[in-house]
Amino acid sequence: MKKNKKISASERDQIAVLLASGISLRNIAKKLGRSVSSISDEINRNSVKGEYKSIAANSLSLNRNRQSRKTNPLKNSKIYSYVFEKLRGGWSPEQIAGRLKKINNNKTVICHETIYRYIYSSDGKKRNLHEYLVRHHRKRRPWYGRYLYRKGIAQRVSIRLRPEEINSKKIFGHWEADVVEGKGHEKGIQTLLERKTRYYQAKILLNIDSEYGVKAQKDILQSFPKKARKSVTFDNGKENYNHLKLQRWFNLKTYFCDPNCAWQKGSNEYHNGILRRYIPQKTDLSELTQFELDEILKEINNMPKKCLGYQTPREAFKKELKCKKCSDST
Repeated sequence: MKKNKKISASERDQIAVLLASGISLRNIAKKLGRSVSSISDEINRNSVKGEYKSIAANSLSLNRNRQSRKTNPLKNSKIYSYVFEKLRGGWSPEQIAGRLKKINNNKTVICHETIYRYIYSSDGKKRNLHEYLVRHHRKRRPWYGRYLYRKGIAQRVSIRLRPEEINSKKIFGHWEADVVEGKGHEKGIQTLLERKTRYYQAKILLNIDSEYGVKAQKDILQSFPKKARKSVTFDNGKENYNHLKLQRWFNLKTYFCDPNCAWQKGSNEYHNGILRRYIPQKTDLSELTQFELDEILKEINNMPKKCLGYQTPREAFKKELKCKKCSDST
């Protein structure tokens, strides 16, 4: 029996003749040395109006193959070369896909997800393409990785229900929360970022769990007036199980990102990346003091931001606290 070979044009001629002679699919398969399922699939895929003709069947098959190459852009040698060259140059898959779209009159050429899938395919792994990514992850985290956390959070409100006024980042007092993990995933740093001003705060966690998490969140938020704490957007980590306590203490709203969608609170993720410049991954956080962390936060909050008209987050945050309009709205 033939294996892993596509049905040829000459075989299609034989199938058409044998079918017309009333030969059964099982006997046709025996004559061609193929499985019955292969013959059955061929007839079902390439028949026209219930009739199998070899010329039409061959044409349908060729057209399908051409369309398949169009569907997967990496089968195109030019696109493949471009993607490979830019990966080596340090571009992210999203940057590559976006640039290709721009230079092709805003037409989508390839999706960044297609590039990621190729990087983590067997061929991509042989070429060690993951080493060209910023984080060099050998394995890609599954989309369903934190499903159990999401399922276990009581009265969880999806970020999709968050009002547009919060999404726009034009209203002061809305925060994003996350945890930066240390060596061995035992200790961590609870981070909070005010969305409008990009003001960044953090507390050391002795343990990454719900009790230590909510205590650190409370310690950060209670140091600000009511007008500066209107909502917090979390991910689905176990440290956020007690979000209802924050609601009771401060009368604020809480929202949760979709599982493994870090981009939905991208400002916090970006600032966590800046924090990692000072505290690299696998750092033993038992050697870090809150005083040292506060000094790092001062530097981060005193960096001017283009999105703030080159104000620093500290300046923008202080300005919002003094704003009469903000005071009147609370």
